[in-house]
This record gives sequence, structure tokens and C-alpha cells, in this order.
Amino acid sequence: MSGAVAVDGLDLPALERFFADHVPEFDGGLRAELMHGGRSNLTYRLTDGHRTWVLRRPPLGGLTPSAHDMAREYRVVDALAGSAVPVARAVAFGPAEVVGVPFAVFDYVAGAVIRTPEDLHALPDTRIADCAFALVDTLAGLHAVSPDAVGLAGFGRAEGYLSRQIRRWYDQWQRVRTRELPDVDKLHARLAEACPAESGASIVHGDFRIDNAILAADDPSDVRAVVDWEMATLGDPLADLGLHLAYANPAFAPVLADAAASTSPRLPSPDRLAERYAATSGRDVRDLGFYTALGLFKVAVIAEGIHARHRQGLTRGTGFGSVGSAVEPLTAAGLRVLGGSA
Repeated sequence: MSGAVAVDGLDLPALERFFADHVPEFDGGLRAELMHGGRSNLTYRLTDGHRTWVLRRPPLGGLTPSAHDMAREYRVVDALAGSAVPVARAVAFGPAEVVGVPFAVFDYVAGAVIRTPEDLHALPDTRIADCAFALVDTLAGLHAVSPDAVGLAGFGRAEGYLSRQIRRWYDQWQRVRTRELPDVDKLHARLAEACPAESGASIVHGDFRIDNAILAADDPSDVRAVVDWEMATLGDPLADLGLHLAYANPAFAPVLADAAASTSPRLPSPDRLAERYAATSGRDVRDLGFYTALGLFKVAVIAEGIHARHRQGLTRGTGFGSVGSAVEPLTAAGLRVLGGSA
């Protein structure tokens, strides 16, 4: 052993013992650093000096345990290996006994992550469009994967997915809310009233946006890996698309400290992205209002959960002070999309 000491959120000596038993290529001695980004699960880069891995674990003091299911994240990434969807290699799943919470280890994938408008705006407009359309094509590719074919037939219950999402995120709101916001209740009620039958069933990522993809450093249209699968399940594929479009709303910017690449006006418009998805997937996307409003509702509740953890001193990293200010604008945007005003 290397004599490593605990890192914030990790116990390196315990991890070294786990790696020695479960990661054949491990060469002894781990160093760790908290990677940039993430408003939910904590993500660390680990290295033994020869190889590099990524470890994902739930947030400290998480208030929404169902949103941080590491076994679920590990299972879907492992299942998608070899499919048309680019993912990192799943290396090992660790039970809570090792570091106090379940965790998942994946290979580190080298490449570029476009997090901020500055990252995006370093590219010419044509490359920005190529990148955005490649991401939508990747999303359509995910929705074309047969769950049965990759061993995910029992990964979720697609029937009733939309109504369960509405209930789930409203239940989460009751758990994490730090204040009374009547418009959240109003948006929940309007979503429940407008809920359609599912448009179809597929594997859904549950958090698909530009900074949850690793791109080739020399070609932003080459998606090397889709990451952050903690909310993946089986469900309505248009909910994935609606959430992807919700991330383009300017109200999302404070969730990432006003540095969200997904809100850049230089990206193709939501209408153009929806048209590209329809052309690639063959799905009918004529009425995305409900799905986009559901995405805005979901992001508003997630933002409140992050805000609650930050108030308790349980977040790690910087840029959390503005997250709470996004909840009301996100909710108002959802109400507008549904045809009313906040």
C-alpha cells in the first residue's frame, strides 16, 4: 500500500484495497482529484501513475437517494458496451462497505468536454452546429437500442413512465424544498392535467446535455463517450429530447454558475434540433411542449436539491451559490411552454 490518506469524499486506503482485489490492471498506490463539473454525483479522477480511471459516488448528504443509484449507472454503462452508443468501459462496482456509499469505477476517456460558452465559442459556427447535431444523433441512436438486445429488458417499466416522472419529481420537491414556491405546485398540476400517453419506449439517459459527453479533442462532432447515466431507465424517448431542449433555456444558466454551454444562442435552435432528431430517429416530434415543460420541471427540482445541499455545506467545488436563483425562472419557463404564464 502507498500510505495514502483520505480525500474529501473518498477513503483512498480503502479504495486501494478494493482496487487490488477487483481491478486486475491496478499497479498499486492511488492518487485522486475531484474533477470539474457535476451538480449531483461526485466525480473523481484516479490514477496509479500508469492507468487512469473515473470514480462516481453519490453527493455528500444527498437528499434525493433515488436520483443517485450507482448500481443503476454501472449496469447501463456496462450493458451499452459494444453498442452504437459510445460509453466508457465499466471497470468495477463498489458496495457501500468500502467507502461508506456505493460507487462505480469506469475507464477514463480522453477528450474534450464543452462546459462553458467560452469552450463552445472557441469553435466556428459550422463546428458548433456539427457538434450539436452529432449529440442529437447520438441521442437518437440510444433510443434505437433494443433493451432486450443489451440485457436491459428489466431495467425499468416504460408503461406509465410520464405520470411516474411527474409524481416522482413532485415528491422530490417535497423532500428538498427550502421555501414555498406556489408556481412549482401550479406547474406540477398543469403537467398532470396535460400528461399524454407515452410516444414509445426506449432506454433513456435522463440527463442528456452537451457537457455530459466527451468529444474528440480535434473533432467536436465525434462523440467519444456519453457519461453521467445516474438517471437512466426505460421510458418515453421524447422525455430525453424534451429535457435536452430544456437545457437550452436561458433559465438553466444559473444552475451552472451562468456558465452553461447548453444555453448559448450560437447553438442550433430547439426547433432545428428537434427536426434533426425526427429525421434521424423517424419519431413524430410535432408536439414537444409537454416534454420540454416536464424537463424544465425536473431541472427546477434538481436545482432546489443542489441549493438545499449547498445551504447545509454539503456541496464540493465552486459555483453553487447561484443555483437556487434558477428554480423560479425554470418553473416560469415551464408554465409558459405549457401555454400559460407564471
